[in-house]
Amino acid sequence: MNTNSLNDLLATVPNHDYLHLLEGNTPKKVADFLDLSRTDISKAMKMEKDRVRLDDQINKDLKQRLQEIANICELMAGYFKGDVNKTALWFKIKNPALGGISPRDMIRYGRYKKLELFIRNALSGINP
Repeated sequence: MNTNSLNDLLATVPNHDYLHLLEGNTPKKVADFLDLSRTDISKAMKMEKDRVRLDDQINKDLKQRLQEIANICELMAGYFKGDVNKTALWFKIKNPALGGISPRDMIRYGRYKKLELFIRNALSGINP
């Protein structure tokens, strides 16, 4: 495996945890960081609101998706060199490159995979 392939492989997970989302109760921390309500999460994940739990009884698929979103947040925190406030602001501000909606809203609308691809491409120098 060449160096570029290895870097691409390892780039799927940030080598930092600036936002402290990757330790402890990741799903709850992600919801708090992005200010996502249970209603927001249920719509984004296309599941009934009463099935949205952010404790140790969390649905496995929901936990996996929120861990993926934590990863997205950490990728952006890395771009902002660990600045939590700038990272949080980036998720809240409407972005012309995302069709004029905020990254947070993309997550709320269930488009977090598209957001992840946008971020990975941008961080790799690929224009949207």
